[in-house]
Amino acid sequence: MTNFTLADLDRIIAARASSDDEKSYTRKLVGKGVAKCAQKLGEEAVEAAIAAVREDREELTAEAADLLYHLLVVLNVSGVNLQDVMAELARRTGQTGLEEKASRPQD
Repeated sequence: MTNFTLADLDRIIAARASSDDEKSYTRKLVGKGVAKCAQKLGEEAVEAAIAAVREDREELTAEAADLLYHLLVVLNVSGVNLQDVMAELARRTGQTGLEEKASRPQD
């Protein structure tokens, strides 16, 4: 088991996003704006879903890591704190998933 957390990754992304390191993939991606970052997030989500359907645990592990990374990049470029997302998740654990879903505003 590793002690590496999403908070650790979030801090690394924030530091690299604001760096002047020309070799940083994160910096270059963030520099392309939220639309490109969101596109990459979507691509990784699809790749993770395909790996899950294929029941390929190794590929799913790698794609899940890519997906989490790109999600944190999108949160960063959008100005959304990971802590706010974690607080929302914590709030939701106080009720069942069906209760939480039923409490959402209807379109």
